[in-house]
Amino acid sequence: MPRSSILSAAVVAVSIAAIGNAGAQGTVRIGMVMPMTGPLAAAGQQVLAGARLYIKQHGETVAGKRVELIVRDDASSGETGKRLIQELVVNEKVDVIGGSLTADLMPSAPLLTEAQKPTVIMISSTTAVVEKSRFFVRTSCTLAQSSAILADWAAKNGLGKAVTLVTEFAPGLEAEETFTNNYKAAGGQIAEAIRVPLRSPDFAPFLQRVKDAAPQALFVFIPSTQAAVFARQFVERGLEKAGIALIGPGDLTDDEALQNMGDAVLGTVTAHFYSAAHPSAVNKAFTAAYEKEARVRANFMAVSGYDGMHLIYAALAKTAGSTDGTALVAAMRGMTWESPRGPISIDSKSGEVMHNIYIRRVEKVNGELRNAEFETFNNVRDPRVAAK
Repeated sequence: MPRSSILSAAVVAVSIAAIGNAGAQGTVRIGMVMPMTGPLAAAGQQVLAGARLYIKQHGETVAGKRVELIVRDDASSGETGKRLIQELVVNEKVDVIGGSLTADLMPSAPLLTEAQKPTVIMISSTTAVVEKSRFFVRTSCTLAQSSAILADWAAKNGLGKAVTLVTEFAPGLEAEETFTNNYKAAGGQIAEAIRVPLRSPDFAPFLQRVKDAAPQALFVFIPSTQAAVFARQFVERGLEKAGIALIGPGDLTDDEALQNMGDAVLGTVTAHFYSAAHPSAVNKAFTAAYEKEARVRANFMAVSGYDGMHLIYAALAKTAGSTDGTALVAAMRGMTWESPRGPISIDSKSGEVMHNIYIRRVEKVNGELRNAEFETFNNVRDPRVAAK
């Protein structure tokens, strides 16, 4: 279904429930708090579409229990998200939370810990989040994973002077800090560090500052929903003709938005855990099924939701349907499987995701823009977690 239909289904029918095996032995209630409206709406819609696809493919019962998915819209607001998570735990008595934004999860951690509710993080990419509760695990990514890899790659490939441009919220600041530290350690020079507001930024004046600084590379982290606007203004300000290499985490060339970004992004190099062009049989099957259902190209948010639901199903199978919070989290930690992204595992101690990080270049393949992977870093841990 198109994105508008996905949104409508989430808002109008706030929950979906299995009909099949009436199960007999009870229901597992999974509460998902997602940004279905507001500036980060696309991310929530994509995660939900991936999660629903997994349920459709693998059935609406697991370990003899009926699966009920309850969706709430945080409207891209941390304050709203915190309230909705509390309502799901206290009033709806959910067994598992499908986690959302950093701003939702940080203040909710004490409640989720006290209530012993396993929380599978499917959007937030801030390292510190997963450390806030022993009931947190992650299937999205951390920006530190891709930013550290890209910093080393850039310095080793002749891009010795860079400007950073990031959105001024927790994930952006983490991307900036990680890239800067690794880049300088590898011998790179940061000419200027620029931060832009989250809501409706006009990138033009910031890009003029980049052009004036004359770097070899511009490292960018912005929400994927803003990438098409950024690409257009990058060209309008003449940065493409100035020979400034455009690099960043994979949000910059989000697979769903990529085709609408135009040839201006050809050659853009990003580091990320997923590409719709990843050449595996598992991914080809996933992308075909996702495009049939959602009518758009699969992206990293969709696979985060798909893998998040896989983790919940696999843990329930391991506990024989028990929804005891401690048992479920113990089952989730240490889990490994083959995802559309490639091999993935959940660290047994931290609950943090580990996966491959791919260096990709935007290329035109059969008339379509694609993130073509050309270098792989295997089983990457978050560098901040690994250092502890």
